[in-house]
Formats: sequence, C-alpha cells, structure tokens
Amino acid sequence: MSKNTAYLFLRISMGINFFGHGLIRLTKLQDFAVGMTKSFEKSWIPQLFVHTFSMALPFLEFSIGLLLIIGFKTRIATMAGASLIILLLFGSSTVENWEAMGIQMIYAGLFYILMSRIDDNYFSIDKK
Repeated sequence: MSKNTAYLFLRISMGINFFGHGLIRLTKLQDFAVGMTKSFEKSWIPQLFVHTFSMALPFLEFSIGLLLIIGFKTRIATMAGASLIILLLFGSSTVENWEAMGIQMIYAGLFYILMSRIDDNYFSIDKK
C-alpha cells in the first residue's frame, strides 16, 4: 500500500468520526447542549460559555468531518480539528475527566500524523 493510500484511509476515517459525531449531535442539539452544560457544572468555566460552545461543537465536528471525507481544504480542516481537540482537552481537564482526555490525546496524535504527512494527501480534491 502506498503512503498516499494510507493517508486517504486515515483522513477518511477521521472525517467519518467527526462527521458522525456532528451529525448525530445535530439531530438532538438541545439535549446535547443541556447534557454537556450539566456535565460542566463543577467547572470554573462559566455555564454560558459551556452552553454556547456545546451549541457550536456539532456544527464544527460536522464541517471538519465533511472536509476531511472529501479531501477539500485538508490543511485547514486538520488544523481546525487539532485546535478543537485542544479546546476539548482543556475543558475535560477542568472537570477532571481523565478518561476523555486519554481518548482526546489519541485524536491529537492522529491529527499530528495528518498534519505532518500532508504531502501524502494525493487522493483528494485539493491534492498536492
């Protein structure tokens, strides 16, 4: 298998993951936002900020995922995805959700691979 094919599979896998998260959460946006806000009640982050972020999160996940799946604006999508993971890590640390942080660190590593191997992004709309 070529590096380009391997990159394609990883890019699409991350895209489906983010796209799926966003799509499902969009179908129950209010419930998702209320649940996330409740889970941050013990955080020092203001509830209004948590609620606003939780309303935006599914749209961000959906958009980043779609861009990764189709391979359009891949560099921007990977940087946006990595930035989103950093925000999620920060939030998880404020409520001491170490389990979530472990999973989020895996995402961070996968985004590192996607960003550092961007020259392997041949099978995409924005191929190099």
